[in-house]
Amino acid sequence: MINLKELEVWFVTGSQDLYGEDTLKQVAEHSQEIARGLDANATVPVKVVFKPTVKSSDEIYSLIQEANVTPNCIGLITWMHTFSPAKMWIRGLSILKKPVLHLHTQFNAQIPWSTMDMDFMNLNQSAHGDREFGFMMSRMRLRRKVVVGHWQEEEVANQISVWARAAAGWHDWQGAKFARFGDNMRFVAVTDGDKVEAELQFGFSVNSYGIGDLVNVINSLDYSLIDQQIAEYHDLYDVAAELQKGGAQHQSLIEAAKIEVGLRTFLKQGGFKGFSDTFEDLHGMVQLPGIGAQRLMAEGYGFAGEGDWKTAALVRAMKVMGAGLPGGNAFMEDYTYHFDGANSMVLGSHMLEVDPAIATGKPKVEVHPLGIGGKADPVRLVFNVAGGAALNASIVDMGNRFRMIVNEVEAVEPTNDLPKLPVARVLWKPYPNMKDGCAAWIYAGGAHHTCYSQNLTDEHLHAFAEMAGIEYLLIGKETKLREFQKEIAWNDAYYKMGKY
Repeated sequence: MINLKELEVWFVTGSQDLYGEDTLKQVAEHSQEIARGLDANATVPVKVVFKPTVKSSDEIYSLIQEANVTPNCIGLITWMHTFSPAKMWIRGLSILKKPVLHLHTQFNAQIPWSTMDMDFMNLNQSAHGDREFGFMMSRMRLRRKVVVGHWQEEEVANQISVWARAAAGWHDWQGAKFARFGDNMRFVAVTDGDKVEAELQFGFSVNSYGIGDLVNVINSLDYSLIDQQIAEYHDLYDVAAELQKGGAQHQSLIEAAKIEVGLRTFLKQGGFKGFSDTFEDLHGMVQLPGIGAQRLMAEGYGFAGEGDWKTAALVRAMKVMGAGLPGGNAFMEDYTYHFDGANSMVLGSHMLEVDPAIATGKPKVEVHPLGIGGKADPVRLVFNVAGGAALNASIVDMGNRFRMIVNEVEAVEPTNDLPKLPVARVLWKPYPNMKDGCAAWIYAGGAHHTCYSQNLTDEHLHAFAEMAGIEYLLIGKETKLREFQKEIAWNDAYYKMGKY
């Protein structure tokens, strides 16, 4: 469902006509070689496309105008091989709608001490050409990523890859549609927010649909599709005996399969990239979507429960950013704590809907009472999640701006069985420690719903927040609680005064 190689970033080199035909020919050759090298690097997840050298205001404006309307162009990598007077860039940069990375590099890695002459100096002027360009970007208050180093260094490719993944997630949001079955969970604050402002800020739309609209699709399904779905459950998972054909609760499995196929059909027909639902609005449905929501997330859809459209959209964006990397991204909730000194931990889970893409081992298909919602016992996938570096991310509406909060964590391999807790679950230790990590999250107003990621880092999400133009708060290994509180206060002052 998510193929980043269908996307491209344009490699744009700036120069000027002053240097003459021979120098500009070398500029073009060098730029093509760098673009080819980056495109061939397996670390970079998207296509890197060379574009002819821009040497005037009109050429720059025309190229940026083209980039803005090219559907699979997700951003620009800019580099000044020679000096490129930056006033030439004003008109083009003023209409730029795509993310931009400023690559501060040069074609040669080292100075050729014994042969360097003025011709070499005139050609290789990135050291000050990029500073001229950088001034104009700063003067225009443009958000961008700056990467410094030789273009053949693996660290440079890694940084470009991070930015490209963030740009892919941002690109995926533009024009995206998210379905909200029912409304927000009643009286809950943090999962709600301004959907109009979100569409202005983020580019995606959220609209509500009655459960009856979904039920109509479910009830009109071809039963052969249900049989195929159940067969797939048996192929991929361990299905509890009572759910198998002839078992006492086999009908529950049939109902769960119907809901999954109906949801998938509804989302495909509407061109949606994710959805939310709420257990308070299930009229006409036999059970709350459990296994269906889990498996649709594993296919790449965004999801969050209880009407939480912000987290559903974030889950989708993080799935796009992490596409092709080991590990997964999943809807999550901090559920309960284990206070035990230095071994204190959070148990993350949800009533039903955690993505099996992050499972360790073979998930089990089980059916159990939910104890909430007043419907039939829902079918769900039950599994543990492996240990390792991870993070939780949340987007909240602060009234005058959106805020992203990220907490780096270390997932812990389960040491105890949970035979009476029939849900997917993961244990983690938040950084910098349990008390300060949880306190910082609460000071920041972080939601109880998050996207849990095994394959993204602070760098990915910071780049994404910069593209979105939203506030970003990191709770990590180096976080000091009092300094973190000061950062929140400074940010509040900044946003009250006005932001660029």
